[in-house]
Amino acid sequence: MPVAHSTDRSHELTERHRPRRRSVLAALTALTGTAAASALTACSVPAPRRPTPTADPAPGMPIARSRRAQLMQILAHPDDDLYFMNPDTQRLVDSGVPLLCVYVTAGEHDGRNRIPGGRNVPADRPAYSSARHQGLRQAYATMLGLDRFTVWQKGVASLRGDHRAEVNTLAVGNRRVELVFLNLPMHAPRRWESLPSLWHDRALGLHTVVSADSPLHRTVSYDYDQLVDVLVGLMEQYRPTVVQTLDPDPDIQHSDEATRRKNSEQRGYADHADHTAVACFSWAAMLRWVAESAKDGGQLPAFVATAFRGYYNRHWPKNLPAAALTEKAAHLVPYGGDPAWQCGNPSGCGDYNVGGTRPLTNKKGWVRSTHHRYPGARPVVAGEADGRLTAYGVLGLRAVRWRETAPGSGQWGDPDDLGGGPLAPALGSAALPDGRQLLFGLRFAALGGHGGANRREIVVLEQRAAGGEFLAWKGLGHPERDDDRGRRIGVPVAVAAPDGRVHLFVRNADKGLSTRVRGSDGRWDRWRDLGGGETYGTVGTDGIQDGLSAVVDGAGLVHVHAAGRDRVHHWTQDTPGQELTLRPAGAPTAAGETLTAVPAPGGGVELHYRRPAESAVTSVQADGRVLRTGFDGYGALAAAPSPTGPVLLGRDLRGRIRLRDGQRILTRTQGVEPLDSPALHLGASGATAVGMGADAHPWVWRPAPTRA
Repeated sequence: MPVAHSTDRSHELTERHRPRRRSVLAALTALTGTAAASALTACSVPAPRRPTPTADPAPGMPIARSRRAQLMQILAHPDDDLYFMNPDTQRLVDSGVPLLCVYVTAGEHDGRNRIPGGRNVPADRPAYSSARHQGLRQAYATMLGLDRFTVWQKGVASLRGDHRAEVNTLAVGNRRVELVFLNLPMHAPRRWESLPSLWHDRALGLHTVVSADSPLHRTVSYDYDQLVDVLVGLMEQYRPTVVQTLDPDPDIQHSDEATRRKNSEQRGYADHADHTAVACFSWAAMLRWVAESAKDGGQLPAFVATAFRGYYNRHWPKNLPAAALTEKAAHLVPYGGDPAWQCGNPSGCGDYNVGGTRPLTNKKGWVRSTHHRYPGARPVVAGEADGRLTAYGVLGLRAVRWRETAPGSGQWGDPDDLGGGPLAPALGSAALPDGRQLLFGLRFAALGGHGGANRREIVVLEQRAAGGEFLAWKGLGHPERDDDRGRRIGVPVAVAAPDGRVHLFVRNADKGLSTRVRGSDGRWDRWRDLGGGETYGTVGTDGIQDGLSAVVDGAGLVHVHAAGRDRVHHWTQDTPGQELTLRPAGAPTAAGETLTAVPAPGGGVELHYRRPAESAVTSVQADGRVLRTGFDGYGALAAAPSPTGPVLLGRDLRGRIRLRDGQRILTRTQGVEPLDSPALHLGASGATAVGMGADAHPWVWRPAPTRA
């Protein structure tokens, strides 16, 4: 959001900060006049809370087959996609993937489209909403390579439950963008934040805002279930293969009240309350879509999900280098527009506080990073005894397995459903000494509004025999003292040590490292905190970002690295079998999930990462020497050891997948557009990259080997 939304009261999406129903009803009772009636409605007897349906987590369900790609992103406000989801969205649009953007709020705020340095403007909520919609049309027209004032087709979409919404469509060649404006209000009278209250309170309903110059002329009403159902209906209609959302579980953030208000964050958490509410509604809708589709023997929808951090970007080192940042910020310029433009919209030509150079000069720095809420390689790749590859990923919020049809074929059979959902997008894995796989997931154990449980847990799936089927899923809980803190944990990362132990790691709510260890007898010990988290007022405990790297060196010692604010945190053992401890010093800081480590030939590990806002790779050798390489790009890195030096996998500055193998740098130039972070596998034929495509299907890239 480009405007600081200072409110009299902030609603956090947590168990312990829910607005009390009596207080909400009291505020509603006090409302008078047509303006209040147009914003909120309340029933004297709330309807009973509708249970959140969940598909049976047992494995073996049929999965729908579709190789067409469709991107759907669900936003709280106009511009959330441009600030938090680019350049990912742009790469998919550039490749021809059709895009559906669903904007839940009208973005009307206080109705003032402020012109920097200009006079104060009168409040006009319908006009400000319309101006922001015009800005989006300008931004996406530019992204499609068209004139920013290209005329869009405006229409009205009929949605579930007799709801209606404005839809804007622009198509050029094989590329198509559709913008759906649900237009729920951002703020209700008396400064109540509407969407967080709608998530929590059964007594609440919201009337939409009718934007100026909209083909809609009447408001419609939404309650909790109706909003979820409308989102489910859009998913069923468009059948997205990629769903992009905001962060449902933002970090805990302790800010004084003045700072919190200035930065538009909910009390106690590092994001805007609307972002969190819309993310929770989005994940609830995905759960309901899967459950409805699987009912009565139906097929699971084949889609992958990605969640993006929001105001988190302000709190951590920036991870986009200059070239990627310039490209990303450029799309906010037509969105911000200018009052002097002749765009044909009487209500305004963009969100004026965002245009010009302001995205880059904004001290909050939201545009300077793109962080995934659930970082990690997807899919997980393993080699089978017969030479084929096996890939494990999350499809339809459930774990699945793909097998290569023949060794080296690069073709995959149909996915096998392993169940276990609903799962976050990235899996962790570890291979036991006998070849059996362990898969780890972050599970949405409960996701309910209206006072329902909201709980996350780590789960594990253990293979019965190498290459064979699996046992039942097992819950490992989480390392936190309550479920609200448990929502803040990161993606599980695991590694198997030579002594038969499996070490499991997660980032915890204090932004430190927690672990749980599986003994060689298969039994799991308790969760333990390994430190590194934020301790306010204590020097040297600055916390870590998610995107952990865990590796075993040649001496059998386990190492974990994580990016902090000013240095890389490093945990390791003194001898095999001991508990890991945090080392007192680390390398210069890394840009989040770009960090990866490999065993060094002479012992210890080599660390590879990109420093904040840099495109080059920094490599820290086992002896402490720091080298810089020209493997320029952005985003996550993967590495694997080889006799000729570490093999690196990442993206170049244009978003293409690149591989550095020895002295060669090779670029993937064909195939489906990749998502997120591909996996790197080294086999007898050399380096292989395996990733997820925009069609929700794995792809394989095998450059010609450099070694016999």
